[in-house]
Amino acid sequence: MKLMNLDPGHFHASLVQKTMYQSVDPEVYVYAPVGPEVQDYLERIDSYNAREEDPTAWNVQVYGGDDFLEKMLADKPGNVMVVSGNNAKKTEYILKAVQNGIHVLADKPMVISPEEFPMLEEAFATAADKGVLLYDIMTERHEITTMLQKEFSQLPEVFGELQTGSPDLPAITKESVHHFSKIVSGKPLIRPPWFFDTEQQGEGIVDVTTHLVDLVQWEAFPGEVLSKEDIAITSSKRWTTPMTLEMFSKVTGLDAFPPYLEKDLEGSILRVYSNGEINYTIKGKHARVSVIWNFQAPEGTGDTHYSTMRGTRAELMIRQGEAEGYKPTLYIMPTFIDSPDQFTKDLEAGAARVAEKYPGIALRMVDELTWVVDIPDSYKVGHEAHFGQVTQQFLGYLQEGELPEWEIPNMIVKYYTTTEGMKQAFDMK
Repeated sequence: MKLMNLDPGHFHASLVQKTMYQSVDPEVYVYAPVGPEVQDYLERIDSYNAREEDPTAWNVQVYGGDDFLEKMLADKPGNVMVVSGNNAKKTEYILKAVQNGIHVLADKPMVISPEEFPMLEEAFATAADKGVLLYDIMTERHEITTMLQKEFSQLPEVFGELQTGSPDLPAITKESVHHFSKIVSGKPLIRPPWFFDTEQQGEGIVDVTTHLVDLVQWEAFPGEVLSKEDIAITSSKRWTTPMTLEMFSKVTGLDAFPPYLEKDLEGSILRVYSNGEINYTIKGKHARVSVIWNFQAPEGTGDTHYSTMRGTRAELMIRQGEAEGYKPTLYIMPTFIDSPDQFTKDLEAGAARVAEKYPGIALRMVDELTWVVDIPDSYKVGHEAHFGQVTQQFLGYLQEGELPEWEIPNMIVKYYTTTEGMKQAFDMK
């Protein structure tokens, strides 16, 4: 496999190359407009090549020019396009790549507006006709507490079955809190100014929620082929995160707001529509996904995740707050039990079965109605490492020549959910 990295304007592009892959040529071709974003990408790759422990050996060839897309399609030096950057034209880039017989590994989101959703559907249909694979980078499937939440939800003697829930108390909830100012690969992250323009990055309701909708589908309906008819939006909303010029300058390095952000200024405050919530049903089960962006996390903390799955016998909850030392922690709490002793036996037996797949995990009773799943540190590889895990999985699919049967229809359903949620949020404003 030979990688072509198109316009790597987001740091996720470099994280795909934080590790080497046996089946991938070390020569990588980059097509991008000349500027600080591609320079930042190159500096990260250089740092991975130069590190003392397990250095990479990438040899990056760069074409810099405004016609970068056309040049890539004309040269076609590789057979896999990685795309992680400005989202304004990402759906178009994806469609043109698959039209030219190029496999695509795309950072989320693949689409940021309801109007462009049909173009994404066309891209999937074209990829199938051309015999190429189109796949998005769903890193959160590799986070260990989420993986274990899914495993325990598949144990009927422990979890029962997923409740129906209600709009006020959904059967499954996912909430993600992110921060504009953060450390990545040991360095303060400098974000491109367009990241704060929702016409280029996308609103929060169609950006980070992509991960959350994906996890709802992946955990609640594993291996099941879904359709758009399985989704009904009940309500959605969007709201802004305020940013001063001082904040903006800290994370972009610019001393003024660019002209394209003037539409989002209220006086001297930039209003970024980075927050959103979608309430919906999926095959009749109530779900809620929400994303919140703050400027900077408190000292010693970072992005956080909250999730709960409500079963007829137990609730599986991931919390990552102060009580957990801001580390994701999985709790198991019975919702209905005939006999506490019998539930304990069933839970211990179920945990033993899960431990066959994930050796070293153990139950710890917090109180008579709450257990914590203790997880060895070896499973806690961190967000950056998940990009390598997803890429390795994608390479496996390329060697097999196909994705699992459910992946493509469920990707379509996922982006239908986010874009319909955005559409309804605008209709309700």
